[in-house]
Amino acid sequence: MIFIAIILLLTLIVVFLALLAIAQIRMAGIEVKDFWSFIKANDTLNKLYAFSVKYEKLSPQQQVMFLKEADTIFEAFSKVPDMLWEEEYPKYMEILDKYKDIKIKRWESQ
Repeated sequence: MIFIAIILLLTLIVVFLALLAIAQIRMAGIEVKDFWSFIKANDTLNKLYAFSVKYEKLSPQQQVMFLKEADTIFEAFSKVPDMLWEEEYPKYMEILDKYKDIKIKRWESQ
């Protein structure tokens, strides 16, 4: 009986904390969906940053994939306040620079 009460209490605490987190996200003026997209984009940003540092020259297929992933990141980051991702700013700018370079090279080749 006590075991069931403890599990019920822990479940209520988890639900309360989740609702509290959602309320804080909404009070910050962010949609929960946009915040979740930002979290996923932040993970992708780290992967793209490592990729952009590791590979100087990309094949055309890699360029297209890079541009597509970068667009996703830029869209997600634009939907949340800057203060949430100011620590990631240098990585973001590195990706943006690489994005611009690839776009220019692709325009020149066409």
